[in-house]
Amino acid sequence: MESQYNILTLFADGGLMMYPLVLCSLVALGVIIAKAWTLYAAHKGAHRVLNEAEEAARAGRLDEAMEISRGTPGPTAAILMAGLRRIRQGSVRTNEIDQAISTTGAIELGFLERGLVILATIANVAPLMGFLGTVAGMIEAFGAIEAAGTVEPGLVAGGIKVALLTTATGLVIAVPINIAYNFFVTRIDTLILDMEQGSQRVLNLAWDMEKDGSLTVLDDVPLAREAVPPSAARGTELTDASPDV
Repeated sequence: MESQYNILTLFADGGLMMYPLVLCSLVALGVIIAKAWTLYAAHKGAHRVLNEAEEAARAGRLDEAMEISRGTPGPTAAILMAGLRRIRQGSVRTNEIDQAISTTGAIELGFLERGLVILATIANVAPLMGFLGTVAGMIEAFGAIEAAGTVEPGLVAGGIKVALLTTATGLVIAVPINIAYNFFVTRIDTLILDMEQGSQRVLNLAWDMEKDGSLTVLDDVPLAREAVPPSAARGTELTDASPDV
């Protein structure tokens, strides 16, 4: 109870700027929990679905390979599904598989990056809010000195306390959010590598099927050996800013 009282007292002593700071921390906490679960689910089973779907497809069991991809969540399985769906038709137009993979990769990447801008914004804004509270506290302190016409510790202590509390709160919020943001960026980069591996395996499969006559490529143009990587679809680069949600 005493600890709870102290926390509430510090919150009250921090002034009005503590309210938006606490709101920012709650929003960031919600985004972090949701994003951590999303990336965990997206990465889980990525390597398994790559191996099992490719093995089934090379054995001629395309329907089974599609079922394996459909039953596995995550961007890697979605890319496999997009490519296998085109291959199952028996004939594809030039670079149709590449375009399907690129489009699916862009959609999946946008979903993975969703919510990061919120974390980056809060991590940047929270210290600024704290500094704003610092300025407000110093203004209050100097206003008390001006009104009293003399400098006494008791007159300025309240304003300085407000300044220190808001600054500390802003930094306490920003530091873990920065850590979480950079961790999520690293996880997304790992998923992008999985997606590119999946796209390459689909193209290798299609190329081998074209050679043995199982797949017909229209327009008499050889199937591209290299896929357009999903990372090429990124509209903006992720930055380590000071930095479904």
